[in-house]
Amino acid sequence: MNVFNDLKNSFSQSGNGLNQIIIINVVVFVTLKIFQVFLTLSGNADIYMLISQQLFLPSALQEYIYKPWTLITYAFSHEDFFHIIFNMIFMYWFGMIITEFIGSKRFISLYVLGALAGGIMYLILYNTVPYFASKVSTSVLLGASGGVYAVVIGAATLLPDYTFYLLFLGPVRIKFIALFYVFLSFAQSIGPNAGGNLAHLGGALIGFVFVWQLRKGNDLGKPITWILTSVGSIFKPKSNIKITYRHTNFEKPTVKNPSNEDISQAEIDTILDKISKYGYEKLTKEEKQKLFKASQSANI
Repeated sequence: MNVFNDLKNSFSQSGNGLNQIIIINVVVFVTLKIFQVFLTLSGNADIYMLISQQLFLPSALQEYIYKPWTLITYAFSHEDFFHIIFNMIFMYWFGMIITEFIGSKRFISLYVLGALAGGIMYLILYNTVPYFASKVSTSVLLGASGGVYAVVIGAATLLPDYTFYLLFLGPVRIKFIALFYVFLSFAQSIGPNAGGNLAHLGGALIGFVFVWQLRKGNDLGKPITWILTSVGSIFKPKSNIKITYRHTNFEKPTVKNPSNEDISQAEIDTILDKISKYGYEKLTKEEKQKLFKASQSANI
């Protein structure tokens, strides 16, 4: 079918991490929903529960130790339509900023680290804070919110004055949007969705730390990138084309490319300020090239 071909082509494109994460979330959601409907109608709802329990993160440590993979699979699992819709919308808006300025691979790393941080905070607090003691045996965590919050706060830390034009509100800087949602999650951390809001806060924390360390030249996402690259290389088809190299006595001339010259942090800050005020499309070709080179070398 054309739909599956379109999804396959979109997923296989390089440098397309944002779409890949969204596609995985949507495919898992649709698959779970199909199983849920058919198994429930056939009187086998317990089978669906068994399947979902292999994906959702349990708060009880004695249960989690037998399903350690749920620390990451929960972040790609949804059961409610509005839950996944809002998560994917927010991830797309803020993920575009992350992808544009620090690259697709770092977006994926940030999402995964946010999911891990959210899950770990959920496990720690549910098993140490007396308030949650009565909920440990029945609580599970699901949804992309931990990773999404990492992306949102990462974008706000990277470009705090970047402006979104919101319906009824007009232009709003993303740092205020991020602060509002962090406070909202904090205020609701004792509510009916306490576990989800704790995961939000864990993701938000790693989002800030990730960009803060990236500015210092430390890429916390390197282990994630290395793992994904290694796994991807296993499934990547090898080319059957053989290339023969012939040695010559001619020396290759050295060409100096002006675009590879060092770019100062002051120049990058000036470019980012211009984006915040006038938008990315107002940059000159030279400014875009400088920003791209800086993003590849983690100078911003």
